[in-house]
Amino acid sequence: MFANIWQYRQFIYSCVKRDFQLRYTGSMLGALWAVFQPLAMILVYTLVFSEIMKSKLQGMEMMQFAYSIYLCSGVLTWGLFAETLNGCVNVFLANGNLMKKVSFPRICLPVIAMLSALSNFVVGFGLFLAFLLLVGQFPWTVGIFFFLVLAIQTLFSVTLGIGLGVLNVFFRDVGQMLGVALQFWFWFTPVVYPAVIVPESLRGFFVINPMYHIVSAYQSIFVYHRCPELEGLGAVLVLGLVIGVWALRIYRKHVGEMVDEL
Repeated sequence: MFANIWQYRQFIYSCVKRDFQLRYTGSMLGALWAVFQPLAMILVYTLVFSEIMKSKLQGMEMMQFAYSIYLCSGVLTWGLFAETLNGCVNVFLANGNLMKKVSFPRICLPVIAMLSALSNFVVGFGLFLAFLLLVGQFPWTVGIFFFLVLAIQTLFSVTLGIGLGVLNVFFRDVGQMLGVALQFWFWFTPVVYPAVIVPESLRGFFVINPMYHIVSAYQSIFVYHRCPELEGLGAVLVLGLVIGVWALRIYRKHVGEMVDEL
């Protein structure tokens, strides 16, 4: 499978490049929309919640941009997760005609969806890092952990997306249910609000939420400048590997049937 992905790397690159160009073709601002869309969401949340939540960030009450950094590190990475997951879940349906006409390893399609999401993420997150440099809050000592967290997040979202994507071909309700589930999932994850404002009796539920560990890791790095909790990340890594085994088994079992179903 990995050999096929490498063999078709030029095909994957061309598709990712085309997807990025088509997304902004005809717009005057072009790729800047990849910045403005998450920026608009962050501004809205900041204006609405900044004064309420600023005092809730323990130990960061006197830091001028603490809540904005907290919000950016959560919203941008959640956006990557949602876009990757949605892209992988719908990628087989969206490329049904291509699968019928062209012979290529179908596993390339989720890879294309993942790289397309990452290309959009790089634009917005690059500006976030520039902002951290500008205000003197760049996490020089622990920034390297960002790549570890990003790798674990990508593994989890892609493997879950592949499994659900195969199911979505045969049961179209999966894609519809995912949109609803992501809305609840977002608010059950401390992206906009700090976990400390949740009653202590309910915080135990965060432990079973994989994205809680991912988002909290980013917030630890960029807000508090400390090493993320590796135990939680390890649990998400194991979960991603388990889901990956399930997803690849269901993919290999049904990949031949998907074209007929489409």
